[in-house]
Amino acid sequence: MQFLSYLITGISLGSVYALIALGYTMVYGIAKMLNFAHGDIIMIGSYVVFFTFGASSMNPILSILLSMVVCTILGIVIERVAYRPLREAPSLAVLITAIGVSYLLQQVAQLSWGSSPKSFISIVSRTEALQPLSLFDGQLTISVETMLTIIVCIVIMIALMWFINNTSAGHAMLAVSEDRGAAQLMGVNVNGTISLTFAIGSALAAVAGALLCSSYPTLQPTTGAMPGIKAFVAAVFGGIGSIPGAFLGGVLLGIIENLSKAYISTQLSDAIVFLVLIVVLLVKPTGLLGKKVNVKV
Repeated sequence: MQFLSYLITGISLGSVYALIALGYTMVYGIAKMLNFAHGDIIMIGSYVVFFTFGASSMNPILSILLSMVVCTILGIVIERVAYRPLREAPSLAVLITAIGVSYLLQQVAQLSWGSSPKSFISIVSRTEALQPLSLFDGQLTISVETMLTIIVCIVIMIALMWFINNTSAGHAMLAVSEDRGAAQLMGVNVNGTISLTFAIGSALAAVAGALLCSSYPTLQPTTGAMPGIKAFVAAVFGGIGSIPGAFLGGVLLGIIENLSKAYISTQLSDAIVFLVLIVVLLVKPTGLLGKKVNVKV
């Protein structure tokens, strides 16, 4: 029964990684850049929920919606100010800029709200209608946070896949990811499409932040750093640029991390995660669901 409990908790943690990884994989697939400030957008969104829901007792759904709005605006501003001027710059310049934006957000959060950890109140703590699920005569109990995280992740992934495959904006994203120059010649607004991608990824980061801090209730300016890195690993693991790959990579990463903590070592769990990534990339460099792309020179 313990194994099943660890497995379910791992799937829940992996679902958070998957939500964050969706932002990474969409931005890379369409803009061909790595937004390493993505993890810190999670942190900003979590602070919004902390102050609106935890301190002001706002309705949890309204609180998360407000967090999504703030993170969406932040993502668009970051793309417009920091990344768009570097659209044709070398990838190294974009990477350094992304790291700089990440540190900037952390420092702004530290100056604004302090560096001391804050106790985050779960978004389901004031909802009496939702109760933990007890199975096998009480031998296995699944928390509300765990169930909510898994369900939300699955629903968002399905909605995102539908949006990309069945809307004009989604088709524009596919066109830009395939060939930015050709898409522009066909009348696609490339800048608008990339901004929309950042907006969606940042909104998902806000949801991920609320779910992450509800399950692991400590909030500080560096809260998004390690989950952001692990989500990037999950995106590469599943095949960066692939939405199903991001979901699969995130869930598998969460399971591997949780089982490693339970059966091997809590200190070595992160090392084991990265070791598995190295092995996967050695065997299949494109990731589990990634596609090999032939580049003409």
